[in-house]
Amino acid sequence: LNSTTEMEAVTWPEFAGLHPFAPKEDVAGYLELIEQITGWLSDVTGYSHVSLQPNAGSQGELAGLLAIRGYHLSRGDKQRTICLIPSSIPDRRLHGLCRRSLRLLPRVYEEAIAEICDKVHAAGGQVYIDGANTNAVVGYAKFGSFGGDVSHLNLHKTFCIPHGGGGPGVGPVAARAHLAEFLPGHAQAQTTLPSYGPVSGAPFGSASILPISWAYIRMMGNAGLKDATAVAVLSANYIAKKLENAFPLLYTGKNGLIAHECIIDIRGITKDTGVTGEDIAKRLIDYGFHAPTMSFPVAGTLMIEPTESEPMVEIERFVDAMLSIRAEIDSVSAGQYSIEDSPLRNAPHTAKTLVREWDRKYSREIAVF
Repeated sequence: LNSTTEMEAVTWPEFAGLHPFAPKEDVAGYLELIEQITGWLSDVTGYSHVSLQPNAGSQGELAGLLAIRGYHLSRGDKQRTICLIPSSIPDRRLHGLCRRSLRLLPRVYEEAIAEICDKVHAAGGQVYIDGANTNAVVGYAKFGSFGGDVSHLNLHKTFCIPHGGGGPGVGPVAARAHLAEFLPGHAQAQTTLPSYGPVSGAPFGSASILPISWAYIRMMGNAGLKDATAVAVLSANYIAKKLENAFPLLYTGKNGLIAHECIIDIRGITKDTGVTGEDIAKRLIDYGFHAPTMSFPVAGTLMIEPTESEPMVEIERFVDAMLSIRAEIDSVSAGQYSIEDSPLRNAPHTAKTLVREWDRKYSREIAVF
């Protein structure tokens, strides 16, 4: 939920009308806001330094990897050119690292993370922790405290800047002290930044939308941020438990629990019935829902991410919709419809479709409930 109070400041000319290279004396308020929000983000993540320059999580990832590269080069470690990504680790032994202890399950809490970080550090490596999903740990764990060296954050996700639709994002990169000098710099910055090269055209990225996250963090406080994490994780697990008998779940951890994302696997359903994740996504429109993330992190899956602000009545309505869609899939499996003639494949059912001559194998009522 992007509250009015969080959003209002971005309409003020004092924020929205400033040039990113305006003289220092004209941006005193911005610099104060930047100092405060970077301090808060340092506290939340356990890192000592934060750069707001990256405009997206992907750009924050780039900045983090550049910082690691800069660190290695400064030490003469030019041979360190390999980046291990968790899903690749079980298939190889590199630098004597144990495959079993380094095996990470994506998007599920890894209980051995501190040990894993220690092993990487012992081998002379650096640990980048993906901060896109910080809303699964805020208030409960800090990346920098259990061995991470650098991470990005998504202010346009965890910290309430509206997400998607091509709008501006902020993907800050946060790091421990030994990487600070390799965080993004900028020749036109109004305050002292590292001398390392920039990753974005402006010293502080999309600074005009920072008041959104500032207001969110300020109003929530430590207790509120922790509660938001708990509710987001609880909501995802509630949906998972409600749907586990209807759809296979991907990436469950200890005791069958998940993190803040409920990922359902459609691949077996597609193989058996022809119904695809896209069919389900389009059919959800008839139920009044925008589809969850499709085919990420694995092709043929749907990633359901209920936010902490999602009301219980809406979560229940979504569960009911998915169970109803499961029944429609079963109708295809039982031969009641072919996949081509089913409400799933013909969704969404637009108003124009409904007023034309109706020649479908199912009623208008089934089409739109």
